[in-house]
Amino acid sequence: MFERNAQAPQTDNSVAPQPPERVMRVSPLDMRQQRFRSGMRGYDRTEVVAFLTEAADDYEHALRDNDRLRSEVNRLESLLQEHRERETNLRNTLLTAQRLADEVKDQAQAEAKLIVREAQGRADLLLQKAQVRLEEVDRDINELKLRRRDTEGSLEGAIQALYRALEFIRDQEQGRSDDKVLLHRPRVENATPARAADVRPAEPRVASEQHG
Repeated sequence: MFERNAQAPQTDNSVAPQPPERVMRVSPLDMRQQRFRSGMRGYDRTEVVAFLTEAADDYEHALRDNDRLRSEVNRLESLLQEHRERETNLRNTLLTAQRLADEVKDQAQAEAKLIVREAQGRADLLLQKAQVRLEEVDRDINELKLRRRDTEGSLEGAIQALYRALEFIRDQEQGRSDDKVLLHRPRVENATPARAADVRPAEPRVASEQHG
């Protein structure tokens, strides 16, 4: 007779806590070596021994199966523990990846907002410069318009002055030509009668002189 104390393997992450294994008080060897005392009206010794031997064999097979199953359970628990560790590592990796993705997303959004603000600032600055340039162009255009009006007025005044001067010159030339005609014509008319008068009275004088 011997006692066998066997406990289920303890793991950190077992599926469920295993109850302590029952203490075995009879082994297959005990069953084979057990001898009973004879008594009145007892059982047939041969049949008892045969039964105990068969029961010991079955019991031994059951123990072997139990050991095999325990080993298989241990192996499966180890495998399960390994899978759980992998799952934990994978979960941690996913969490880390998710955290990094969130950080990258937040950083990208922050950079995008910064870029948008900078672009808006540059756009506002360009718009202000364009507005200032537009105002300068408008002032230049208005100034050019004023200069053009002044130039047109000056040209019109010069043209009118030249026109008046030309008219004056034409009038002067026309007046001079008229004066020349007026000056020459009276001399011709006065000279002719004078000469006639001079000639005509002279004849009688000569005649009178001749007669005298």
